Amino acid sequence: MPELPEVETSRQGILPYLRGQTIADIIIRQPKLRWPVSAQIALAKGQKVLDVLRRAKYLLIQLEAGWIVIHLGMSGSLRILPQIKPAEKHDHIDLVLTNGTTLRYTDTRRFGAWLWCQSLDELTQLQHLGPEPLSDHFTTDYFYAQTRLRKVPIKSLIMDNHIVVGVGNIYASESLFMAKINPNRPAQSLSKTECKRLVEAIKKVLAKSIEQGGTTLKDFLQSDGKPGYFAQQLQVYGRENEPCLVCGETIVSQRIGQRNTFFCLDCQK
Repeated sequence: MPELPEVETSRQGILPYLRGQTIADIIIRQPKLRWPVSAQIALAKGQKVLDVLRRAKYLLIQLEAGWIVIHLGMSGSLRILPQIKPAEKHDHIDLVLTNGTTLRYTDTRRFGAWLWCQSLDELTQLQHLGPEPLSDHFTTDYFYAQTRLRKVPIKSLIMDNHIVVGVGNIYASESLFMAKINPNRPAQSLSKTECKRLVEAIKKVLAKSIEQGGTTLKDFLQSDGKPGYFAQQLQVYGRENEPCLVCGETIVSQRIGQRNTFFCLDCQK
C-alpha cells in the first residue's frame, strides 16, 4: 500500500502540471472503486486547479468550486501524460487539462477513491485524524501524553491515525529501529526520552523517504513513471533472517496488529 512518502511524492510530482491549469474533461471508465466515484466530480469541468495538497494519505486537489479528494488505496498510482494515450485495463480515470496534459489514475485492485466535496470539513474521511508527523504539532510532549495509560504495543500506537497520520507499516518498523525501541513494548512503558527519540526518528525516516522518492514497492510508481528509491536503504523491513546492519544479529519478523513487523532483538530494547 502506498504510504505517506509515496503519496507526498505523488503530490509533488503532479503539482507543477496541475496548478494554474483548467480542467477540460474528466473521463471515468470505472466508477466502482472503494467507494463509488462521486457523481459531483463532473462539477470540476471548467474549473481552475488552485493547488494540490495532502492530508494523511489523501491527495486534495483544490478547485474554485470545491475539492477532488483522491486516495490511492492499496495499488493506485497517478501518472502525468503529456498527450492522450490509449487506456489500458486498469486505467480508470483521466483528468484532462485544457493544455492537453492528462492526469491518469491506475488501480489494479480498485481500493482507491475519487471523492468530491465543497468543503473539506464535510468529508467524514478527514475527520478525527491526528497531526501530520512532519508538522510542528507532532511533538515529544504531545506524543508522550498519548502514550500514558495505553497498553497497546508501541508499533500499533504509531500506526493509529487518531494519534499521528501516515506512519504505515514500513516506516513504523524503520522508525522503531532507528529509535532503538522494541515494537512489542507497551506504549505506556516508554520514557519521555524514548518518546523524543521515536518522534525524531519518525520525522527523519519519513523526510528521507520523501526526499528520495518514496519506497519502491511492486505497485508504486511516481507520477513520471519512475519507481522510488528508498527501499534500497531499508534497515529492517523485509529483511527477516538477514544480519542486522548495525550489530550483525539476525533480523526477526513477528505479526503485531495483523501486520508483519521486522526488528532486531539486540538493538531494540
